Amino acid sequence: MAIYTKEALLSQGFKSVGLAPKISSKASFYGCEHISLGDNVRIDDFCVLSAGDGGIDIGDYIHIAVYSSIIGKANVTLNNFCNISSRVSIYSSNDDYSGEYMTNPMVPIEYTNVKHEAVIIGKHSIIGSGSVILPGCDIGEGAAVGAFSLVNKPLTDWGVYVGQPVKWVKQRKNELLKHETALLTSLAAN
Repeated sequence: MAIYTKEALLSQGFKSVGLAPKISSKASFYGCEHISLGDNVRIDDFCVLSAGDGGIDIGDYIHIAVYSSIIGKANVTLNNFCNISSRVSIYSSNDDYSGEYMTNPMVPIEYTNVKHEAVIIGKHSIIGSGSVILPGCDIGEGAAVGAFSLVNKPLTDWGVYVGQPVKWVKQRKNELLKHETALLTSLAAN
């Protein structure tokens, strides 16, 4: 994977770029002035990040896998240590499918009824391959979303969720918090 240098990313106009970015040169970015990248962020080939006025805020130690997309006008926040698996789609904007309004961004807004709501992916959350996250969803800290799930509601901390739409399956272990502490302690010591 060919990756951008930090200087090349900054020259594209990103809001901010943290330490040690690993951003594929085959990823596409729109609205760079509204996108902030934390430390140790990896974004793989063929990902699309399209930020509206609300922006996309990506924390530290985050991986966004191949073919994933983050799209919308409202804010999307990925908190530290979360993982977005391949082919995940995160939307902070969504057309009205009722038939009462027209759809698509080429139609003037007075004829559409697009919903714009922030999306928050909590610290240590993992979103499985092929999942779709809709506007207004707050994925709690440590939540795990199984592959091919449709997230259309907020999810509580440390739960495991699967399905279309997602349903709570069981509690997720949080032993990984010990590893976070050890990692941060080792980084502080250096």
